[in-house]
Amino acid sequence: MRYSIIPLAASAAILPSSSPGKAGFLSGFSGIESVPGPELPQIDFLNRFKEENQKKYAENDARFKESPLLKKLLGKSKLNKENMENFRDRLEIENKYCLSGAEWGVGDCSAEGMSAENREKFIEMLKQKAGVNE
Repeated sequence: MRYSIIPLAASAAILPSSSPGKAGFLSGFSGIESVPGPELPQIDFLNRFKEENQKKYAENDARFKESPLLKKLLGKSKLNKENMENFRDRLEIENKYCLSGAEWGVGDCSAEGMSAENREKFIEMLKQKAGVNE
């Protein structure tokens, strides 16, 4: 029992006397990590191995950039981007036509059978969808 009290008493004695650290006279030095280490010996085998690997990686990268698969995927990506832009344009036009139809009471977006309150809410929603601010 008395062995467990000694560490507790020691830490309790140190705790009140500890104060925040202050920079000492060595605070202006950059430290040991700024000193360059000794030059390590170069191993020819490892250097050749590294060069061969870098050459292999460069060849593989060049071969991959010229591969039909990559060209096919890049072409699909470009086509998808164009299709998405066309889709957004078409959707914007459809939303504007739908708004006009709702306001005039004609077409698929006609609000003819709705109450006045529901018609106004529907037209306001179509205006937000079409990006029309009036």
